[in-house]
Amino acid sequence: MSEDLLRLEHLSIDYKVKGGYLSAVNDVNLKIKKGEILAVVGESGCGKSTVAHSIMNLLPGGNESVEGRIMFRGENLRDYSWSEMEKIRGKHIGMIFQNPLDSLNPVYTTGDQVQEAILMDKVDKVIAWQKVCDLFNDVKMPDAETRARSFPHELSGGMRQRVMIAMMLSREPELLIADEPTTALDVTIEAQILEIIKDLKHTHNTAIMMITHNFGLVAEVADKVAVMYAGELIEYADVFEIFENPQHPYTKLLMKALPRGTKKEGRLQIIDGSVPRILDKKPGCRFANRCPYAQERCFNETPREVEVAEDHTCRCFLAEEKKEV
Repeated sequence: MSEDLLRLEHLSIDYKVKGGYLSAVNDVNLKIKKGEILAVVGESGCGKSTVAHSIMNLLPGGNESVEGRIMFRGENLRDYSWSEMEKIRGKHIGMIFQNPLDSLNPVYTTGDQVQEAILMDKVDKVIAWQKVCDLFNDVKMPDAETRARSFPHELSGGMRQRVMIAMMLSREPELLIADEPTTALDVTIEAQILEIIKDLKHTHNTAIMMITHNFGLVAEVADKVAVMYAGELIEYADVFEIFENPQHPYTKLLMKALPRGTKKEGRLQIIDGSVPRILDKKPGCRFANRCPYAQERCFNETPREVEVAEDHTCRCFLAEEKKEV
């Protein structure tokens, strides 16, 4: 079995806020191998982006408390200084942020911005520009050379997202983190972006962590799925396993919220309530107040992470009870 490229071990992140600490991420264990696509799924506010930013050491504010280990290629990134992390970002780990227009400089052409990243590796300017055009073609940019000479505001949302993917690929990172890569794109462009992400896995053997709140996208691209809720990893499994055999009540409810093929299949399931802000780490399941199966112990005891099948973990008392039977 191939070695893990990235491994998060008991990662917890708390932010200092008025009245105490906000538990943004709590005891998360994750792994991803080379050439593997891991989808991190959950509602807004469940800690997905916080996990991604912690890997890049880009957590905002400087008022956070971080525990646990972030192991990349066998080394703990939490031991790295800021200057050492600058050598990792882009070269070894790339990240596509949610809004490409915010990430691109409006006064430089898109090609110049991608070329700037390539030139960091001491590549000749002519060769670097050719690589820009090749990358734009790789991400299926129409009329690649013309678009490379265009400014960000002259491109559509889908084209700007392609520029960001090309920029992140320009230094051939081993791991690419895509934070909501299809947000605000229409379904046609969304499908094209997902196709590009799948191609990266095969052509560059890139490991990809795709963060999304849309379970419908997961089946299209993912090899493994991690479901997060209120800062905790509540279920992790192979994509086929999690669709065929979901264990956590939250995962099951997310499945029922997916659009159906016909009207005859009834109304979509909704999950009452919203993701809570955890200001005090008390015992109990964080999903208990929204869970249709909640029992008294769910409010008073914290469920542990149990392996319900090979490479399939779940944090729920129901899973514990099923395993004990």
